[in-house]
Amino acid sequence: MPRAALIDRRPYLLLSLVLAIAYFFASDGRVPGLWLIAWKGSCVGVLALYAWDRGRGVDGALIALVMALGAAGDIGIELSLELGAGLFAIGHIVAIALYRRNARTKIVSSQKLAAYALLLGTPLLTVMIAAPQEGWMLATIYALALGMMAASAWTSRFSRYQVGIGAVLFVVSDLVIFAREAERLDPGIAEWLVWPLYYLGQFLIVTGVVQRLRGERHAPDAA
Repeated sequence: MPRAALIDRRPYLLLSLVLAIAYFFASDGRVPGLWLIAWKGSCVGVLALYAWDRGRGVDGALIALVMALGAAGDIGIELSLELGAGLFAIGHIVAIALYRRNARTKIVSSQKLAAYALLLGTPLLTVMIAAPQEGWMLATIYALALGMMAASAWTSRFSRYQVGIGAVLFVVSDLVIFAREAERLDPGIAEWLVWPLYYLGQFLIVTGVVQRLRGERHAPDAA
């Protein structure tokens, strides 16, 4: 029954949501650094556990790995921006593999246009935001992987209202980070935007993928 499935998955998703909301309000410097970093990583780390527990087959393992790399990136970025970006980039590559394995067979023109906009627009906006600041070329290379991930998500067979929009939110979150680092956006505003956009994006991605995979294996127990 759908209700039974909801109860079964609730501990992981609810725990992740509680951790993420609490982290957002705790990340004001009052919690000791190492504890806060571990806390941050646990939010998406629990989503990785959810994906591993609820996912099925190779695709289930891939989305769990994507979330695990996201959690590692959340920790790494607090230690070094380059380390975090590298871990996220690896996660994007794994996500691209997942989405290409599950590409839609028919894509209408408007959907293709949106995918190209994500693929090309993400690195282009990054150049406009970051150049000629130090590190703008590395940011652009990262943005290429980010844009490819979002475009692949948009053209995959997974729900665009979950996985597609989740990937777009991830893109927007990173663009906000680029704008903050380039001093084109007030850090205070950026701090209010980055975490909610990023976490909601990850949440939508993992639940969208898992729901589709479970729906195909056990239709009455989908999600």
